[in-house]
Amino acid sequence: MPEIFEYFGFIFFFYSNEHEPIHVHVLHGETQSVFDLILDDGILQDLMMRNVGGYAGLSQKNAKIADAFIRKYALEIVGKWVDYFVMKKKVECVEITKRI
Repeated sequence: MPEIFEYFGFIFFFYSNEHEPIHVHVLHGETQSVFDLILDDGILQDLMMRNVGGYAGLSQKNAKIADAFIRKYALEIVGKWVDYFVMKKKVECVEITKRI
């Protein structure tokens, strides 16, 4: 389970056996949601949030924070997805300490 970002109590990660579309899991405390990145010609068009079985979904407030973070770091998330799942490279977790 590669963690890719930590941001003020939010953990952004992939499971090791993921599938398309490109998506990122977001864990905050006991809650978790998944965000599908909708891309067109390499440009983020939209994010679609969905819940994960066995977990309560992110609160509305935390979902807005996660959404804003993913929009800001979408290209890096896609790059880490490609590195990990396509290129079979190890990806490092980056702690973001500056609020967006």
